[in-house]
Amino acid sequence: MGSHTVKALFLDRDGIINVDHGYVGRYEDFEYVDGIFALIKRFEKAGYKIIIVTNQSGIARGLYSEDDFNALMSAVQQDFYQAGIGEVSVYFCPHHPEHGIGAYKKQCACRKPNPGMLLQAAEEHSVSLPLSIMIGDSWRDIQAGQKVSLSHCYFVSRKAPPAGAELGNVTQVTSLNDIPVPSSV
Repeated sequence: MGSHTVKALFLDRDGIINVDHGYVGRYEDFEYVDGIFALIKRFEKAGYKIIIVTNQSGIARGLYSEDDFNALMSAVQQDFYQAGIGEVSVYFCPHHPEHGIGAYKKQCACRKPNPGMLLQAAEEHSVSLPLSIMIGDSWRDIQAGQKVSLSHCYFVSRKAPPAGAELGNVTQVTSLNDIPVPSSV
């Protein structure tokens, strides 16, 4: 493998890209979070590869299929293109340890707070994890980022972090518009 020099912006999906209406599996239910296009564009301009990492237990629960999910995300990619954003990579975990149906019911390495999706993305895109950033609205997103020593994590929430949580490289914000973009090097 070549050296890992790419900076990535890892984005959770539900609550960050789209408003979290619970198990969103259809494009009709997909409503963009205010500021997401501008945020992605600013990070893209600063040289970051944009990567979505999303737990999709709706697949595990049988509420929609992987094909449904992929069709939805390709429609989202079209919206990104129209907004002047390039290719966005998407990694998803279709498993759930308790509520999964059939093969989807399992303990896996990819469901956040486990960092499996970040590690896979880093491998496939030559991402330097210590140069990369996570934005999530659940503490699980932040933990996944911390486990692979990302440079910074933004916790987009009005809720307090869990008691005893490690806050060293975390900034809490209430809106995507409050996230500063690192200067491009």
